[in-house]
Amino acid sequence: MTTTTSWTVANSRGLARRERARRLGPMATLSHLALLLWTVLTVVPILWTFLASVKSEDEIFGDAWSLPETPRWDNFARAWEQAHIGQYMLNSVIVVVFGTFGTMLLGSMAAYVLARYRFRGNRAVYLLFVSGLAFPVYLALTPLFFVVQNMGNVPLAGPFIGLNTHAGLVLVYVAYSMPFTVFFLAAFFRTLPQAVAEAALVDGASHTRVFFQIMLPMARPGMVSITIFNILGQWNQYQLPLVLLQERDKWVLTQGIADISTAAGYDQDWAALFAALTLAILPMLVVYTIFQRQIQSGLTAGALK
Repeated sequence: MTTTTSWTVANSRGLARRERARRLGPMATLSHLALLLWTVLTVVPILWTFLASVKSEDEIFGDAWSLPETPRWDNFARAWEQAHIGQYMLNSVIVVVFGTFGTMLLGSMAAYVLARYRFRGNRAVYLLFVSGLAFPVYLALTPLFFVVQNMGNVPLAGPFIGLNTHAGLVLVYVAYSMPFTVFFLAAFFRTLPQAVAEAALVDGASHTRVFFQIMLPMARPGMVSITIFNILGQWNQYQLPLVLLQERDKWVLTQGIADISTAAGYDQDWAALFAALTLAILPMLVVYTIFQRQIQSGLTAGALK
């Protein structure tokens, strides 16, 4: 019985795929070719980086795809200790954790209010958030530098939120990530049933309790998806830390890798550079692999509803 059911399901899926391919015609073939090309362009450099991270420099500049005679694990030790990648990775973890938490907390609350409540100026505030998506961060680097510098002159709080502080960078990350977070979550909150919130309010729940205990759990697929996107974006951010963090002990991972790359031009330590790149790629690869299904369900939930 189980075998028959499995065969029926597989056959139905095959028929559905063929019917979909028939409707799309040549576009189906072109889309598959484009996806295949994109996969190759994405996967090949990552595989080459992993392979180069355990090679000697002679092997790196020799046959690019040859396997190393002996894996050079000391490349990772050199990148971790001598290039201080361990410290930079810890700094990145601290900044990304607090930056993502602040972004999701403030972004979800703002998106919920804009999506579920009607008040004068609602549309204007929403468009103000969304307009941030069209504003390149590079245009704001100079004024942003002076804003954060002036924040350092605030009594008591200044030493903690000014230039060369992780708290200052966290605040910038939150502001930088808010437009997309509000845009995505506002669309998701609009798909949630209004009757549930109204029933909770009738039972005496406050608006705050309705949001945190009822609506936020219902929005979990969207929250997980946008959280992963924010983690990836903040982890890979380079331009903002470069402007706001000049002290070496405050650097994040992207700055450390760039420093190794610059030094490699003189010291020829390319093996350590690829080892550092591998250490930077692996955490995000693991995170995306673990939460892949949640990301896909979150991105499609709003459209399906």
